[in-house]
Amino acid sequence: MMKRRLTVSAIAILLACCNLFVQSAWAQKPVVSISSGKIEGVYAKDVFAFKGIPYAQAERFQPSTPVSWQGVRKCDEYGPWAKQAENEGKSVEGAGDFLANVWTSGLNDGKKRPIMFWIHGGGFSVGSANADPTDGVALAQKGAVVVSINHRLDVMGFLDLSEFGGKWEKSVNVGMLDIVNALRWTKQNAEAFGGDPDNITIFGESGGGGKVGTLLCMPEAKGLFQKAIIQSGAKINITTSEVSKQLGKNVVKELGLTAETLDRIQAISFDSLLTVSRKCQAEILGARTPGSIKMWGFCPTADGVTLLQQPYTPGFSSLAHNIPIMIGTTFNELERKFYTDKSLDQAKADGILKSRYGDDAQAYANAFRTAYPDGSLADMLGTDSNIRTLTLATADAKSAEGGAPVYVYLLRWVSDFDAEGSGCYHSLDIPLCFNNPYDERYQVKAGDPKAASIADRMSDLWLSFARDGKPVAKGVPEWTPYTKANGATLILDNECTMKSNFDRKLQDFLYQKLK
Repeated sequence: MMKRRLTVSAIAILLACCNLFVQSAWAQKPVVSISSGKIEGVYAKDVFAFKGIPYAQAERFQPSTPVSWQGVRKCDEYGPWAKQAENEGKSVEGAGDFLANVWTSGLNDGKKRPIMFWIHGGGFSVGSANADPTDGVALAQKGAVVVSINHRLDVMGFLDLSEFGGKWEKSVNVGMLDIVNALRWTKQNAEAFGGDPDNITIFGESGGGGKVGTLLCMPEAKGLFQKAIIQSGAKINITTSEVSKQLGKNVVKELGLTAETLDRIQAISFDSLLTVSRKCQAEILGARTPGSIKMWGFCPTADGVTLLQQPYTPGFSSLAHNIPIMIGTTFNELERKFYTDKSLDQAKADGILKSRYGDDAQAYANAFRTAYPDGSLADMLGTDSNIRTLTLATADAKSAEGGAPVYVYLLRWVSDFDAEGSGCYHSLDIPLCFNNPYDERYQVKAGDPKAASIADRMSDLWLSFARDGKPVAKGVPEWTPYTKANGATLILDNECTMKSNFDRKLQDFLYQKLK
């Protein structure tokens, strides 16, 4: 009898060990079933990661459709970038155009984690979700499901062939419709990744912020997200349907095609398409002015169907009425060059301001001193001169509608190890809000406690907003919703503070110069 008990115990122990082995092997290479099929990812740092997941497929210039496969697809590393003129060696048409990455701390566990849907920057022509600062591990460790996606760009995403009718009618905005389909895919598969399909926050920086604003004006995106974060994304797109249609017709003609032979565009090389499109762009739009507040080139067009209006003019469509929005900028954005000028003195600063503003140079200086009484000469010359201005105009319009709160921030943090004198520049908010602050490209030294502190607070604020629409974090004062009357802005720095209309005079001055 004793011998039999020992045998049974031994078998039980063996089965338990086998089960632990299977669980351990699964944890290292987790497999999950989603709408498209089964995918295998990786598990590390208490986070499941799935990279390079195809979420759609499409023929050129056609709206994308769902994709599926048989068996288990390995999704354990980033795929290629969406096809684009830059990063030629990394970008692959088709294979890189419709890929998603997901990070989560749980799979099919019934929990309702908020989903943070990241849209990469690079205007509407370049960029990728496959970037280290946007690795979602740290946010997933804090309780989010993080999704990032690639989508069609430039001429591949925004060539307007709608004048040729039929299947070409939605061609002008297929790059944005890709993002809409990625949101549908995310909502459909949210529970498999341990997320809440009814609590999705879209966020993006620069061109990514522009795409967030565009989604706020797209009927097909309605109901696919509940909150929006716009980081340095307020840029005006003045492309009209008339211009985009003419550009499309010119490209077709230059390619030697007609309405009857347009299907042949599928076989034309990307390089040929790019060369012809650039030539036609220059003929119709002229050259882009560096530092312009306006979008240029192939980008979304308000056709009244897929896109109701251009965002930031100054607000959004009525579709955004009940969407809480967090919106903000960095102190210097793209004006950081003056931080590196060692010869800067008052006389030189006065000369630069005179060349910029003429007889209004002193008015600018006075407005700046009112906003930043302790600001340096480099601050005076290097503060952002248009993105916060347009951000506040957008916040004024959106908050006046009511419906949902608007939260405005200004990032002023500068690393103590800013050896290049870069200041608080365009895109510095990306590694901080992802809680990935240590990156040499961002002039942040590994182990810098101040960087760790601001990144921890910012990522908490972003996640808190994604969770319930109210940004809260330890060490940060209560964030007052913005109105034009109160001008409430959260200053993100080593010490975070709330300020009201502190730079309204300066922004009013700059806004007049933008008109």
